[in-house]
Amino acid sequence: MSAVTREAVEACLRQFTDPHLDQDPVSAGCLREVDIQGARVTVRLELGYAAGLFKNGWAQMLQMALENLDGVDSAQVKVDCVIDSHQGQAQVPALAGVKNVIAVASGKGGVGKSTTAANLALALAREGARVGILDADIYGPSQGIMFGIAEGTRPQVKDQKWFVPLEAHGVQVMSMAFLTDDNTPMVWRGPMVSGALLQLITQTAWNDLDYLVVDMPPGTGDIQLTLAQKVPVAGSVIVTTPQDLALLDARKGVEMFRKVHIPVLGVVENMAVHICSNCGHAEHLFGEGGGEKLAAQYGVELLASLPLSMAIRMQADDGKPTTIADPESQIAMIYQDLARKVGARIALAGKPAMPSIEISED
Repeated sequence: MSAVTREAVEACLRQFTDPHLDQDPVSAGCLREVDIQGARVTVRLELGYAAGLFKNGWAQMLQMALENLDGVDSAQVKVDCVIDSHQGQAQVPALAGVKNVIAVASGKGGVGKSTTAANLALALAREGARVGILDADIYGPSQGIMFGIAEGTRPQVKDQKWFVPLEAHGVQVMSMAFLTDDNTPMVWRGPMVSGALLQLITQTAWNDLDYLVVDMPPGTGDIQLTLAQKVPVAGSVIVTTPQDLALLDARKGVEMFRKVHIPVLGVVENMAVHICSNCGHAEHLFGEGGGEKLAAQYGVELLASLPLSMAIRMQADDGKPTTIADPESQIAMIYQDLARKVGARIALAGKPAMPSIEISED
């Protein structure tokens, strides 16, 4: 029986691709330790994104592969998730209590941006991350409803300076709607909204968040630009439908983020296809392949494609979005995959990998 070497272990690991990083764990810099004690091998990997529902299966797959190596009697693979801070634009100060800010935006309203933001936040939390969501859609705040927070609920004030975010489904939630009457429209000019929103972001006592998801207002006006220039955004997600008009506005959203040097992590396509509940017929009501074309045009990834589903709408209206209302459903699995991909894209754009440690029996 030949002795096991580090080179053989790495070669084995390189045969498997992390579906969220699109790289093998060695090339992605995830390998932290290789311990070879005779015929026993222990490997420790470190993922830079939240992957609580993925890491155990990933570890088992790699363990089985290592145990098939010549000279290996037993193998153990440990996978940890360590989320570092990847702040955004230069000259923008970090946000207290927040490691990474994710902006969810759209060029126009009505494309499912807020629903995507809510499910993304909940999916990240299910993966084991500490998550908050900020409802920055001043003119049409909806996150309070989606998270089942009763109308009229107000945040506590700490030290006469900080708003304490409300908590629902394990996510810290803050919205201008919590400070105003739900039935009173915000008749404010752009600069007033921008100022109030920045105050809300910076004066909320976020509690040790790995990710803060910001549900941006639709469009590309001064509110969006102010947020993009004043908040340290690690990456943005563009939400669209396959419809030509929505894609036209989504392109403007991509261009806006690029102009302010914020990475576009990818595109989410909503309402991609409708499946008839009676006969199962599939119909592309808003066009076909639009999100994929947009992603290809700008060299970004199509992160997810979601159907036009009554369940998504009903569950959000009931205050329990799909990710927690029906966590084992196919749609919920799409949101979980979206969350892991978003976290992985932020990790890839962040800090260089740490060196790995090798321990061998001499």
